[in-house]
Amino acid sequence: MLAAMFRSRTRLLSMQAWASAAVLTMAYCEMGCSFASPDKTEVKPPETAQAGEPKLFKVAPDQIEHLKLAKVARTSWPVTIHTTGTVDWDADHTTQAITQVNGPISRILVDAGAQVAQGQPLLYVSSPDVAAAVSAYRKARNREALNRRIADRTKDLLDHGSVAQKDYENAIADYNDASTDVQTSLQTLKIFGITSSEIDQAERQGSPISTELAVRSPIAGMVVQKLVSPGMLIQAGSTVCFMVSAVSTVWVQGHIFDRDLPSVRVGDPVEETNPSFDGVFHGRLTYIGASMDPATRTTPVRIVTQNPHGILKKDMFVEAVVHTSTRSNILVVPVAALLRDDNNEPLVYVQVRPGEFAQRPVRTGAEQNGFVAIASGLGEGEEIVTDGGIFLQFANRMQ
Repeated sequence: MLAAMFRSRTRLLSMQAWASAAVLTMAYCEMGCSFASPDKTEVKPPETAQAGEPKLFKVAPDQIEHLKLAKVARTSWPVTIHTTGTVDWDADHTTQAITQVNGPISRILVDAGAQVAQGQPLLYVSSPDVAAAVSAYRKARNREALNRRIADRTKDLLDHGSVAQKDYENAIADYNDASTDVQTSLQTLKIFGITSSEIDQAERQGSPISTELAVRSPIAGMVVQKLVSPGMLIQAGSTVCFMVSAVSTVWVQGHIFDRDLPSVRVGDPVEETNPSFDGVFHGRLTYIGASMDPATRTTPVRIVTQNPHGILKKDMFVEAVVHTSTRSNILVVPVAALLRDDNNEPLVYVQVRPGEFAQRPVRTGAEQNGFVAIASGLGEGEEIVTDGGIFLQFANRMQ
């Protein structure tokens, strides 16, 4: 008896499930499309449809108003080139700090990362070359002063007829030679980087001669490399002590593929981003290489980029978008019109005849301002579904 009751209850539940499915199917038919029968002429693809298109299906007139249609149109887009780049110091505003004398380092005043002004001392070198240059300058000044006095006395004697004209001319020649020696020794001090105040100190007879020479920053910027240590013996003109760079601008070394070369020009604006930072860095294309990189098969380009807060560091990677002046006349559709098939390939729904729609695979290009470029699959003036395509795709799968 219990088994009979169980079988009866099971049949009752099955009938209820079947009834629920029937009600859902009727509700869907009321909401959705009334599909054309395959043996009717209206479901066959029209002559204008592409070969291999799926069969058409109709949408009930009272449901058409829920679909939004738009025509495929042409527009003119500025061409943008996407690339990546590596940050480097701005070589036009980066220089080495090198000493002009030999000797050991006596004092180091700055470290890597320090902001320095142009002419600011970075370290001091203790060198006998400095003492020799200051000594030569003092001797030249003394000889110049002596020959000036001799020339003045000779002129006075000449006026009184006590000496010959030749003696006066010899005195003037000696004075001019002494003045030349002063200028030569003074230029040596200036080449060494000795300041005017230090030169004035050197002119004071009897004052001690300092053997220390300051190595000064050639430009204002940041010390990006420190290459020396205290007591290190450095050589004139060859030992690099520091690298100083004005990091408010940097170079981004990028690469352009062959297909994009005709579109880029020197002077094109560039926007750069790094996923680790908020905001956009702005630069400008200043150089396009004359040869191709054989490893990457790309042409190198240089982007001078503003770096006001010094966030971008050497060897950092960025993504760059070059906004070219080239414009292209292309077919576009709203991004909302694009759907994906089971293979994740893009497709749209085209209204072939009023109320009749077909699925159309397309090949897409770049996106911009809510529109996507269509490389193939659609023609200008065709009407596509821009809103409600999900409903059509579901209905097409149910067919």
